[in-house]
Amino acid sequence: MICGTGQISIEECCKDGQKRGNDNQDCAALPLISGSATCRIVQEQCCVTVLEDKMCTTGINMAKDQGACDSLFTNTCETKTTKMCCDCCLLGKAAQENGIPCDHNLSVGYQCSLVSRACCVDGALNNQTAPTSQTEYEFLTCLCCFLGKCAHRCVGNDTCSCFKGYKLKPDGKSCEDINECLLGASNCRGGERCINTEGSFRCQREVSCGTGYELTDNNNCKDIDECETGIHNCGPEFECQNTQGSFRCLPKVKCGAGFIQDALGNCIDINECVSQTGPCHRGQVCINTVGSYTCQRNSVNCGRGYHLNEEGTRCIDIDECKGPEQVCAGHGCINLLGSYRCECEPGYNFNSISRVCEDVNECRHYPGRLCAHKCENTLGSYKCSCTTGFKLAVDGRNCDDLNECESKPCSQECANVYGSYQCYCRRGYQLSDIDGMTCEDIDECALPTGGHICSYRCHNTPGSFHCSCPTSGYTLAVNGRSCQDIDECLTGRHTCTENQSCFNVQGGFRCLSFECPSNYRRVGETTARLERSDTIRCMKSCQPTDIACVLDTTHSISHTFISLPTFREFTRPEEIVFLRTTVPAYGTYHLGSYDVKFDILEGNVENAFDIIKRIENGLYVGVVRQVKPLIGPVTTILKLSMRNLNTQGDSGQNIINVHVFVSEFWF
Repeated sequence: MICGTGQISIEECCKDGQKRGNDNQDCAALPLISGSATCRIVQEQCCVTVLEDKMCTTGINMAKDQGACDSLFTNTCETKTTKMCCDCCLLGKAAQENGIPCDHNLSVGYQCSLVSRACCVDGALNNQTAPTSQTEYEFLTCLCCFLGKCAHRCVGNDTCSCFKGYKLKPDGKSCEDINECLLGASNCRGGERCINTEGSFRCQREVSCGTGYELTDNNNCKDIDECETGIHNCGPEFECQNTQGSFRCLPKVKCGAGFIQDALGNCIDINECVSQTGPCHRGQVCINTVGSYTCQRNSVNCGRGYHLNEEGTRCIDIDECKGPEQVCAGHGCINLLGSYRCECEPGYNFNSISRVCEDVNECRHYPGRLCAHKCENTLGSYKCSCTTGFKLAVDGRNCDDLNECESKPCSQECANVYGSYQCYCRRGYQLSDIDGMTCEDIDECALPTGGHICSYRCHNTPGSFHCSCPTSGYTLAVNGRSCQDIDECLTGRHTCTENQSCFNVQGGFRCLSFECPSNYRRVGETTARLERSDTIRCMKSCQPTDIACVLDTTHSISHTFISLPTFREFTRPEEIVFLRTTVPAYGTYHLGSYDVKFDILEGNVENAFDIIKRIENGLYVGVVRQVKPLIGPVTTILKLSMRNLNTQGDSGQNIINVHVFVSEFWF
């Protein structure tokens, strides 16, 4: 048979599947050799058959060689067939060993029965020399065929054949079902559908029976009895009654006369007056009762607003306005035939449905037109009111501004505004955040900037503040905040003697006296009051015979003075003293180079000072700087050295004593 567009036969498709099965490839994912669906099926099934045969052979050999199937307990998809054949072979061997007939009737499946019987007989053959009868010979022949892997039957010379409806596979041992429907070998008539079965086929008429019916084997539609099969949904209070193509649920409880059952099986009353046509005679009225009805003679029935006359023969109008009930409740009443109407007072409207006078809500009917601010409805009228901060005008509708300041709501100053008021405070006070009316004193000293209001100390007062300075050495400046140093040397408040010089420092003064060392003489006069720029200088003066004095390299000893505050913020070096020379930078002295070197010899408290050299206007200058903060009061004498250098070495030095007075305060 040829299939597909590639002209490949089914036998070729099967051979390809067998080859791949022998190579242990995955039969469910074989590469297709044809686009035909038939070829794909044949490939896969031939591959699966080879794999199953190999697995079964492996299982039988394991049972014969090892006598156990323990290694196959994982029972995966690959070992399922192997384990079945192994277990069934062990079953046959056990039957042979225990003297049980090999042809047992256990329902273990067709293939398992064949394997078990073959292993049982194979064990018997090992214990016998020859067959004892023709029947046993035929059986052993069949067994040999099976052991040779004949699926159905042997025809001699180790040749296998298949039952009707099957065909031998290319391996010459296995059998596969013939799909008569696919091969067109069926004898189904027109309108019938061929359905393949194992070893045969059947024809089924293509009939759609619909819900409630099933198709029989002879292609007839048969009603399904839902009540008998139990596929109905009737509750326990109902009985199932089968119908053609369906079923219905009938209540088990029976209702009496005058009642009917609803869908839930409850008995409900029948309204005979509605359900029947004229149950009562003419001139009678039907009245329904529970389970029945009654008929009454029809009488004259007057409508609303009328009543029977004394004779009971006709209906006459009722004058509601003269009745005992006040139908209009204080309003005017006009009688009408069968009814009445009220004439309402101003501010009311007549409701024709409820027939009463209802108040008119003027505020809702005329919003924003009656009152300037707020409108409140009253019975028959309305009244106006004003929002906070206003009072009702004389006309009763408009609102005038209310001057709240007349009632003095503020603790200090009040300013009336339209509809409200505003409180203000005098300088030095602030409005309370709680009531917005009380003025509270501002503690200027506690403000974030309080530390900068006064130089020294801040004292809060009601509505203001004042500053103070240290008790001695300072006085309050004209601005009332800063502290100014008192120059005791200038004002004469010092206690220095005539032999002492007064030097003013911040917050005080110092009495200083200076004597030149031996071999030195003072240059210039010492004043009674020293300024920051004053310098006291002692020059060397040697006797010609004093060799030690002549060889001393120190030419002069000077004293200068400086007063410093305690710096509040120290962010960069402060230059405090300048040692100016007359030596030109990079100049020559007797044809040689010349230089100046500056050093701090003594008195550098906490290494707070340094000295650097720089050039100004072409001359060398030594600059003394404060490089670290010092907290006063601190007094020190910086002993500075200024040495003159040339190519031969030091040519002499000058000593400068800087008297440094650091104040306790920053001002």
